Amino acid sequence: MAQEALSDALLNGEGAAWKGFVRRHGGLIVAAVRGIAPVPGDIEDLTQEVFVRLCKDDFRLLRTYDPARAALSTWLTIVARSTARDALRRRRPESVPIDAVPEAQLAVPPVEPVQKLKLPEALLSPRQREILAMLYDREMDVADIARALGIDPQTVRSAHHKAMVKLRAHFKDDPDRP
Repeated sequence: MAQEALSDALLNGEGAAWKGFVRRHGGLIVAAVRGIAPVPGDIEDLTQEVFVRLCKDDFRLLRTYDPARAALSTWLTIVARSTARDALRRRRPESVPIDAVPEAQLAVPPVEPVQKLKLPEALLSPRQREILAMLYDREMDVADIARALGIDPQTVRSAHHKAMVKLRAHFKDDPDRP
């Protein structure tokens, strides 16, 4: 059957042989493409791409079919899916390197809190409050905070972590939180 499907008449471009090939294997190719097509309207276009690829350059791709390696249906399914994916990739707009995008397009307007959070005095230690203020209000990095307070940078990270755990636990059950 596979040898009959790829007869000399087909590979020589005879119209009747090509029509018979399309009639026999068209449903298989449509089914393979349907699994790739993001929009149902693309199925016909992608199927057409597959058939064009099969007969392009004097049936060059079709001539590469080797019945010893795979059944014709398997080979056609792989060709159909690959062709459909390639066609969809070509349609996608090319990505633009981030350096080529104007900075104004990337800018996000700053969001200021509507109101300052009021924390219970006993929730955080004075050191934790100071570290959070330095990190978030003054936008200092951990090394600068450690130097300013005369402590190890790991102590800054640890105090920050413990403060965040306490804040999450405090606000977890807050009904007034948006």
